[in-house]
Amino acid sequence: MAADDVVIKPRALRHGDRIALVAPSRPGAADRLSAAASYLQNRGYHVAESPHVRIPRTYLRGDDTARAAELMACFLDDDIDALFCARGGYGSGRLLDRLDYGAIAANPKVLVGFSDTTALNLALYGCCRLISFSGAVSDLDLARQEGPEELTESSLWQAVTSTAPLGSLPLDRADLEVIKPGRSRGRLVPATLALLCSQIGTPYLPDLDDAILLVEDVDEEPYRLDRMLNQLRLSGILEGLNGLALGQFRNCFKESTVWPHGLAEMVADALGEATDMPILAGIPYGHFSRRLVIPVGVLAELDTEASEPALRILEEAAVDEIPG
Repeated sequence: MAADDVVIKPRALRHGDRIALVAPSRPGAADRLSAAASYLQNRGYHVAESPHVRIPRTYLRGDDTARAAELMACFLDDDIDALFCARGGYGSGRLLDRLDYGAIAANPKVLVGFSDTTALNLALYGCCRLISFSGAVSDLDLARQEGPEELTESSLWQAVTSTAPLGSLPLDRADLEVIKPGRSRGRLVPATLALLCSQIGTPYLPDLDDAILLVEDVDEEPYRLDRMLNQLRLSGILEGLNGLALGQFRNCFKESTVWPHGLAEMVADALGEATDMPILAGIPYGHFSRRLVIPVGVLAELDTEASEPALRILEEAAVDEIPG
């Protein structure tokens, strides 16, 4: 990798570490946050809560400055080792210009979120090259009465505790669809598509040239997805990618006379024949209880030429100790 391609990796979690429950987006429900805290404690972690994690608010009523200050306090607190986001919903994008990315880079920690937290994941990677993790939230995933879904749980703890490359992600072969054959490497950036598009033209979107982009979304009409894909095309982002992986698009392609096709046809239409990058659909990453937790910004390989298509993570997402 080139010298300017250096990323910052957090220290991997260990038993006995302290995890802060934070709410950059929607706050968590009190009973579910308590259940999530109990789950984490039973796994051997201590749990702290940021002050706003339970405070009810409408999407515009929260004090953005106070919530940003809470995030910064967690990053700067030597007694806190990781930040787990309570919910998605809406709100993390309102904090991006209120964070001190230099201070975060000097105090890297595990941050786990999903959906609306895409805005924060992308900003951390784009503004200070910090690897974070996308695919789980405390309120919904960790608080389930029956426990987290098996794939979500196993991929979460492997991702945040391992100091080795995660290797080939567990994919369901029957769900995979090769849209374009090929093999390429690049930094893997998982994102909710609407949140990714909302950051185009801002300083908080990372440079996606030569990246492998993995996108998903929920409850979007086909025409809105087409508009977002067209925005990626017109912005030059699609052209600059080394690979495109498609997660799950829940409740997006219901019966429709406007677009009586599926995601693969829409992506192929948006890209035309101008691209040689590999494109793979069917990654278990989306708004279902069963999903992968994936590091944001690690070197990966997308292979759609092999008899079994694969998405492989080639470098560790966390380290034993923070250098210096």
